[in-house]
Amino acid sequence: MIPRLSIIIVTYNSRAHIDGCLRSLTTPQPAVEHEIVVVDSASVDGTASFLRERWPAVQVIEPGQNNGFAAANNTGIRQTSGELIALLNPDTIVRPGAMDRLVAALDARPDVGVVGPRLMDGTGRAELSFGAMISPLAEVRQKVLVRGNDRGAPVISGYVERLTRREREVDWVSGACLMVRRADAEAVGLLDERYFMYTEDVDLCASIRARGRKVLFTPSAEVVHLRGRSVVSAAEATQSAYRRSHIAFYEKHHPAWAPVLRAYLRLLGR
Repeated sequence: MIPRLSIIIVTYNSRAHIDGCLRSLTTPQPAVEHEIVVVDSASVDGTASFLRERWPAVQVIEPGQNNGFAAANNTGIRQTSGELIALLNPDTIVRPGAMDRLVAALDARPDVGVVGPRLMDGTGRAELSFGAMISPLAEVRQKVLVRGNDRGAPVISGYVERLTRREREVDWVSGACLMVRRADAEAVGLLDERYFMYTEDVDLCASIRARGRKVLFTPSAEVVHLRGRSVVSAAEATQSAYRRSHIAFYEKHHPAWAPVLRAYLRLLGR
């Protein structure tokens, strides 16, 4: 039987936390017919061999090199067949029923192409996992809210908590966990592989919205996001990848602002 849902997890040196992610997906399992596929981006910590030994029911794909997050997800998408696709970070814990609730949200809204859950950190604090289309002004607002929330500023944390308690249409949802209809993903050519890491989720949502489809955030599904664990061992490389993706995003969506961003980064020595 062809599974209705394909769950794709991209790993890179994720042995320390992939076990917890997979346990959360299998105890209990989603009620919807599904498959779990892990695309390992040339990990050197034995992630792939660990998965094959510990999780034989999980399909492991090894491209043989690290082509970036977008490219690895595309590899997984192309080698699966579910009409729905869930992209999931390995440093997540999926709350019971979350996948089924995301499926239900799509079933209830034929006009929606992408849906994302309420993300929380390990302490249960809400993460601002959606937002307005990236632009200079939107980025300032998002960073103020995210940093204030991370630091536990009472006014900002309370505001983020309220924001994340109501279902709403948004411009984008976080790629740490998002579900997309295969038809919509394929219609826009999947994820744009010019983004090695970061902003590919915003870009995918923008491309799908450009076709007149909706992006939905729903707090009915909850996922714990142990943010940063997947990149903590390569902080400098991660920041470099973020800056390259950031510039690529502005070159694609806000070309007039791209030279300003480049000048700003040069001024900061980045």
